[in-house]
Amino acid sequence: MNSTKIFIIGLPRTGTTSICAAMLELGYTVAHTAYTQKTFDHAKVIADTPIFADFKRLDTFYPNSKFIYLSRESQKWLPSIKQLLQRMYINLTRDDGGFNTIIKRCYQSTFSPFTSDNIEDDNFLSLCYQRHKSEVGQYFIARPQDLLTIDVSESDSYQKLLNFLSLAQGNESASFERLNTGGKVTAWKDLINKNKIASTKNGRISLLTYLDVSGE
Repeated sequence: MNSTKIFIIGLPRTGTTSICAAMLELGYTVAHTAYTQKTFDHAKVIADTPIFADFKRLDTFYPNSKFIYLSRESQKWLPSIKQLLQRMYINLTRDDGGFNTIIKRCYQSTFSPFTSDNIEDDNFLSLCYQRHKSEVGQYFIARPQDLLTIDVSESDSYQKLLNFLSLAQGNESASFERLNTGGKVTAWKDLINKNKIASTKNGRISLLTYLDVSGE
């Protein structure tokens, strides 16, 4: 049987780096994005790509796992995700290279149809956010014990995380560290911790077993 995991299934720019950093401090092995099977094998907590797109298949392949959905107020998320998608657009759409195929698939499917006009449109991006949120909610509707929904900017979110993970009560004033603010995306790379798990093998991806089993 495949080992159980903790999957962070919030969309990009919802606080995935902040919660991954917190998980490191709690002693978990953590991967912020995962593109090799070795990454999945060695990390207990995995976030971002491809998790937000593949959570249903991951749930089937890693039974009894826990899932954490990150929410964020639209007025804060929209400018942040728009800036990110604009920056990524060329490498997400080019046929002669750019990002790896896993990243391309996840972003293009989640923000479909993925066009330069659409990623400039707040209404379109809001619909993508709501569609993903609804998919998560519907999927776990009969299993509320397996899903935690938090906004990492809220004062009680860290304590909710500890409760969900059945960990000892912490300092009531403890909170998530704000990382990757102002459009920054390098905070995870800058963190030094022995429990960080590399997302790739020397920059290369590998076949992900859960996708192969699904016939992809």
